[in-house]
Amino acid sequence: MTILKHMLIIGLGGFLGSIGRYLLQLSIGRVLVHIFPYGTFVVNIIGCFLLGLIYGLAEQKNLFNHEWRLFLAIGFCGSFTTFSTFAFENLQLFNQNAHGHGLLYILLSVVLGIAAAYWGFYVVRGI
Repeated sequence: MTILKHMLIIGLGGFLGSIGRYLLQLSIGRVLVHIFPYGTFVVNIIGCFLLGLIYGLAEQKNLFNHEWRLFLAIGFCGSFTTFSTFAFENLQLFNQNAHGHGLLYILLSVVLGIAAAYWGFYVVRGI
């Protein structure tokens, strides 16, 4: 039952996070019409900040129990932006003095992520 309960908690957070992302991107897109993806950029930065706050409050202030962490961090922030998780994992690597691993993670994630998106997009052309 615990796994199902956790899945429902994460799912509810994800539902709210994805709606929040959509509404914020929509609002920003109405104000800042430009070739630069301001909506995604702002969402990613806000998501990183929120995830840092959540983990800081959870670990340093012991404010959130396990279920609230699942709801806020994995559910809401994970759906609001996965970039926030990426940023936090790099923060953890740098805090553990694993600078090489952090830089490698950043480089591989960005380069291979863009390459995979490119590849996936162009695979469709061959179908």
